[in-house]
Amino acid sequence: MKRIVVWAGALALAITWAGSAFAQSTLAAVKAKGYVQCGVNTGLAGFSQPDSKGVWHGLDVDMCRAVAAAVFGDASKVHYTPLTAQQRFTALQSGEIDMLSRNTTWTITRDTNLGLTFAGVDYYDGQGFMVAKKLGVKSAKDLNGATICVQPGTTTELNLADYFRANHMTFKPVVIEKLEEVTNAFFSGRCDVFTTDVSGLVSTRGSRAPNPADYVILPEVISKEPLGPVVRRGDENWFDIVKWSLFAMLNAEELGLSSKNIEQQLSSTNPAIQRFVGASGDIGKMMGLDDRWAYNIVKQVGNYGESFETNLTPLGFDRGLNRLWTHGGIMYAPPIR
Repeated sequence: MKRIVVWAGALALAITWAGSAFAQSTLAAVKAKGYVQCGVNTGLAGFSQPDSKGVWHGLDVDMCRAVAAAVFGDASKVHYTPLTAQQRFTALQSGEIDMLSRNTTWTITRDTNLGLTFAGVDYYDGQGFMVAKKLGVKSAKDLNGATICVQPGTTTELNLADYFRANHMTFKPVVIEKLEEVTNAFFSGRCDVFTTDVSGLVSTRGSRAPNPADYVILPEVISKEPLGPVVRRGDENWFDIVKWSLFAMLNAEELGLSSKNIEQQLSSTNPAIQRFVGASGDIGKMMGLDDRWAYNIVKQVGNYGESFETNLTPLGFDRGLNRLWTHGGIMYAPPIR
């Protein structure tokens, strides 16, 4: 019996050591190569899209940049991998990317069956429908028999079928993988309706429509679509870094810290701000980072509100649910302490 107990204890110690070693693997690999490899959308205005010079911008891009700022103290140390909905999970599972920041919905199936873990929610969304104004459609309940453009490998495709079945309606799907091709099909009249997350509809109408005023987004929101960054399961240290990079941007906005004033706050006597900027405590070291990890995020990327206003507000987005909990929304981050 004694030998069994000793062997069991040694096995538990070995497993703990192995898990600890593995938990450092992504951070170690990222530091060794000198950049974060981040999976993003192939081009969704406001979330992840390259400009004419090839520089990526967007809310999801800022999540990648925040992690780079936390790890390296340099938000520019990111390489971007554009991925379709069908490619995104395989790229993360295979190690092709270090994190996925690509308007991806958190669901129980994805959270339990893919070997992946969601690190939080950076945009609360829901699925909607967009139609040409000339059709005169006022409600999704008027879409019986419609031809609908949708992307495969998405919760959108599943929600669409559920909604029409529940409302005893039929539809004709036009399934196209690439975003540019599916939107081209919609705007050319190949389908009556385009369905995706409302954020995607607003972005597409504002950035791709020949004349945005010719298209309307119907009032029904038929699903919950909490979108956020994803990492591989089993690497708790990397999970913590990605998760708390997002939380740092939310906490910064709540504390009134921005890219414009964060430097002045280094000398603040507020205990919460002292912890945030690394003037007290060893929070960064707990994650294998510099204690100024959160300061670097805000200094170089900004707080969550700054990212939203820079990337989404110009396209006509309202913050809605994505306001801080102190301003009527549901964005709420655990404290840094």
